[in-house]
Amino acid sequence: MENRTIKMTTPLTKEKIKDLNIGDIIELSGVIYTARDAAHNRIKENYENNRKQPIELEYQIIFYVGPTPAKPGKVIGSAAPTTSARMDKYVEMMLKQGITGMIGKGERADYVAELCREYGACYFLSIGGASAMIANQIKDVEVVAYEDLGTESIKRLKVEDLRLIVGIDSKGRTFQEEQVKKYKISK
Repeated sequence: MENRTIKMTTPLTKEKIKDLNIGDIIELSGVIYTARDAAHNRIKENYENNRKQPIELEYQIIFYVGPTPAKPGKVIGSAAPTTSARMDKYVEMMLKQGITGMIGKGERADYVAELCREYGACYFLSIGGASAMIANQIKDVEVVAYEDLGTESIKRLKVEDLRLIVGIDSKGRTFQEEQVKKYKISK
């Protein structure tokens, strides 16, 4: 299957992402939100206690990033994805609230692919170590919740052509698994 480059604009509904395939390159524009461990924990507390979330989660994309403060003349500092596996325990709870995508780096627990299939969501890979390039694709930043968490606060990011790779598609297929199979030496 040939990998495609696809321009997409948020919000990403389940209908918009259903035909994406692992390995597709996405150039994403629009609004996404940041959330790492501490923010996910607070979202979980809200969820478990039937409290309103600080942002509307339906059809949102969550970027696992804790950007550094902006330097003069910039909207954001370094913005590299964090290791996604740390958020695996929160995935089903977030999907139940309507998110359709997550952005991070690295492999996920096996059950995350099944959850993506079940809920019609995708996991997008961002490039670790490319924080300056990623920062240039972020055009506006606003802290929208949990300001006391500093770099781990929830931020609304306006992105333009943020380059991502579909790591897990909504059919539950995993990019890393397929790539390993492709290069595995048979005995």
